[in-house]
Amino acid sequence: MEEIKIFTVEDFDGERLDVYISEKFQDFSRSAVQKIIKDQKAKVNGKIEKPRYTVKLGDRIEVEIPTSSKIEIVPQNIPLNIVYEDEDLLIVNKEQGMVVHPGAGNYENTLVNALLFHTDGKLSTINGDDTRPGIVHRIDKDTSGLLMVAKNDKSHIFLAEQLKEHSTKREYQFICYGVVDEDNITVDRPIGRNPKDRLKMAVVEGGKNAITHFEVIDRFDKFTHMKARLETGRTHQIRVHANYIKHPLLGDSVYGHKKEKIKLNGQVLHAKKLGFVHPTTREYMEFDSELPEYFRDLLIKLKSL
Repeated sequence: MEEIKIFTVEDFDGERLDVYISEKFQDFSRSAVQKIIKDQKAKVNGKIEKPRYTVKLGDRIEVEIPTSSKIEIVPQNIPLNIVYEDEDLLIVNKEQGMVVHPGAGNYENTLVNALLFHTDGKLSTINGDDTRPGIVHRIDKDTSGLLMVAKNDKSHIFLAEQLKEHSTKREYQFICYGVVDEDNITVDRPIGRNPKDRLKMAVVEGGKNAITHFEVIDRFDKFTHMKARLETGRTHQIRVHANYIKHPLLGDSVYGHKKEKIKLNGQVLHAKKLGFVHPTTREYMEFDSELPEYFRDLLIKLKSL
């Protein structure tokens, strides 16, 4: 048996124990986690608790994961759009629809499967599990764009520290509903779990500090093409902050309109620019990517309306 010790953080304060553990170990299904808890393989502050136990900030949780439950992630020869690569890292331009790393019920055809094949398994192991090798930061399945991937632990730690200190440059472009009047908007509102729906994030008091700088690129009849620069990197940050200012992203089925007039495969959001200091050379590097074809076609369509 492998004993894994974890400590709660602000984002998970107030969640059920099984939900918290499921989010920490995304390669296990909710039912598998519930079985682990019911089998008394999870303790909170040294005590056995039920799956519905409410996690509190500062709780010490010990979880025993059966070795047989570990998932082996298989390398797959999946085409990747690699923008840059050296011995320490690589920059990938992820396409819309590709999941970044394996999770419950989805262990194939992810970016990690492709990366394992491309690098022959030479990826960082700092994440502490077998499902996210090399992954320094993530973007949603239906968000396209630039991601940095670490090939070794030294590089991973250095890049992750820049994310923590908010010194990386991350610039996105998206299309939202409505005509945004202001040319520039800064949203400085905390983000945490939505108390009414724990599967969603929301602007909530007591959430984690989150700052997004919005800038209008172009305006259309009923939509706006915008740029977003992240100062922090919370889950779904751009989508949540855009919804907060009443301009949800086009195609966003979680935070946007339930009935879309334009047929899309997900939110129109692209991670366009990425800048950081290289872990070995200590030189600043910046990458820019073209908007994907579907995004460009949509802009042409909106201009003609």
